[in-house]
Amino acid sequence: MNIPILNRLLDERFFAHRHRSTSTAGVVTAEAALLLSAYRFYIDHVVSWDLVAVLATFVVCKLTLMTWYYLTD
Repeated sequence: MNIPILNRLLDERFFAHRHRSTSTAGVVTAEAALLLSAYRFYIDHVVSWDLVAVLATFVVCKLTLMTWYYLTD
C-alpha cells in the first residue's frame, strides 16, 4: 500500500530515530528497575520478584536479539 503523505513524513531518518529512542528507553527502564530493586533490597530488606522478572525479561530479550542480529547479519 502506497500512501504519498506518509512516504514524505516517514522516511529512513524517522525509523532510525525511532530505533535509537526505543533502545535508549529500554535501557533506561531496565536501569530504573535495577535501582528500584536494589533500593528495596538494601533499604527495605525485601526482594521484589516483579522487578527481578522485569530485569530478567530485559536481559533475555537483549541477549536473544544480539545473538539473532549477529547470526543473520
